[in-house]
Amino acid sequence: MNHPNDSLEGIIVSIYNLGCFAGCIVNFLLGDWLGRRRAMWFAMVWVIIGATLQCSAFSVPHLMVGRFVTGIGTGVETSTVPMYQAELCEASKRGKLVCSEPLLVGVGIVISYFFDYGMSYVGGQIAWRLPIACQMIFAFVVIVLVFGLPESPRYCYKEGRNEEALQILSDVYGRPKDDPKILAEQEEILEAISVETKYGEYKWRYYIPTVLNTNVGLDKNLSNLLGGCVQIMFVVGSIFPTFFVDRVGRRAPMIWGSFGLGICMMMVSILLSFKGHANEHATSSAAVAFFFVYMLIFGASVNCIPWCYVPEILPLHARAKGTAVGISSNWIWNFFVVMITPIIINRLQWKAYLIFMCLNFAFVPLIYFCYPETAKLTLEEIDYLFTTPGKNAVQMSKELVKQRKQHGHVPGQRLTRHTDEADSEKLEKKQDSVVAGVSDEQVEQV
Repeated sequence: MNHPNDSLEGIIVSIYNLGCFAGCIVNFLLGDWLGRRRAMWFAMVWVIIGATLQCSAFSVPHLMVGRFVTGIGTGVETSTVPMYQAELCEASKRGKLVCSEPLLVGVGIVISYFFDYGMSYVGGQIAWRLPIACQMIFAFVVIVLVFGLPESPRYCYKEGRNEEALQILSDVYGRPKDDPKILAEQEEILEAISVETKYGEYKWRYYIPTVLNTNVGLDKNLSNLLGGCVQIMFVVGSIFPTFFVDRVGRRAPMIWGSFGLGICMMMVSILLSFKGHANEHATSSAAVAFFFVYMLIFGASVNCIPWCYVPEILPLHARAKGTAVGISSNWIWNFFVVMITPIIINRLQWKAYLIFMCLNFAFVPLIYFCYPETAKLTLEEIDYLFTTPGKNAVQMSKELVKQRKQHGHVPGQRLTRHTDEADSEKLEKKQDSVVAGVSDEQVEQV
């Protein structure tokens, strides 16, 4: 297939992300019909077909079609699994479990980087066909493992399969069906469904060897080796959220993570601007160090948290479609950034990193003012943040988290919902009294 220029390379790599976007749209349309388990099987079928097309490719268009098809499977999977994890686990463990997916993604990236690095010493087409074909192994493993997983209890309740949902809750928590904790969660879920019914990154990392070769000035072999080492920092960083995300919350890691990433990109830009000067070796080495720090911070903060945040912030009736929309946004921006990255790092050199710096800094005020805290709150309590007119969701989330820390639950939440229903019933009685000729005082006595 020869060696493509930077524009064609960007299209070949980024079309996978365009496929991921298409997969999210497919899940938006079919997710509620398929359910969580069948959606995961559906996704893996696309991955297997796409991998088969890629490893058998003999032309660039053939390879691009294969990458697009594989991306569809990834899009369906990434907009299903975080939602499934969020719906299946306890509030106190939700962040840790959902953040495990990006952690394993990081492990997969490291494996693929060093596998590709090893295969670079092998001649012939097997050097790239074998690594591509190996992804089918993991797809088949997922298909088998999903047979041992239950359906989401919240999805079952939504579909009216209450007895099955109750049994799943009992199995997940390891408690009998009549346990107060199980019954309380069932009541919260059904109440949330009733209310809903009533009211109706970082993408330069794809090209890190190219970045190290083109911008930093390292030779190709060392660039490939360091590219794999940089990905190890991503995995190390991704371990931290599994321990602290449910303890320190969602907002703080995203705010400080975005700030730290902006600082790293600023320092990389400054250091690479000295390329061609007498101290070039020292500044290039420092720039490499900041790439390592960037990936560590990225893995520990803004890579993991959004995958947890998107499905938990949405109400049950909109969770499948909303998660698909949220994850599709991730993939369409992946497509855009990955497509232009090889072009801008060649044309703009060190100035390209100023763009990433500004984007990271822009997220700090956005998260601070617009993103409510969701840690330690049940999915139904998170719904409550958006069902109280006239109250700021960010401020309310801080109050609810504080109450949960003090009391182990949120006092008054259920009462408030019941009060809303009582007010609604009272209004209906008053409206009926107009016809019957009954006074407001008599209605109040009733």
